Amino acid sequence: MNRLATLGISLSLAIGLAGAALADDGAAKSVTGNLEDSHCYGTMGAKGAGHKMCALKCAAKGIPVALVEKGTDKIFVLLPNKDQSPLPDDVLHRMEDEVTITGKEYSKGGVNFLVVDSVK
Repeated sequence: MNRLATLGISLSLAIGLAGAALADDGAAKSVTGNLEDSHCYGTMGAKGAGHKMCALKCAAKGIPVALVEKGTDKIFVLLPNKDQSPLPDDVLHRMEDEVTITGKEYSKGGVNFLVVDSVK
């Protein structure tokens, strides 16, 4: 009986750990909104067609790119799909435009992140 109980506890623990690992993997999501450079948008509220050239320069210099979800104030910080890689050119060249980004969503410490898989 003792071996059976140990087996049951071990199996339950393994299933629980596997579930936690899968939950940490990020959920697939598509978000439609405007691409903004986070510095100007966050500090001055700058956005729109008149800010496009500045946003392009900021993004090219490495200022984090934010996707402001359409119809909400929810902001996603965009991340490349591989560590130590830049964001795709499709993102950088479409600053201040409305786009749909598909990728994996993560949330840490109250910040929303979206790993870019595709841009439409």
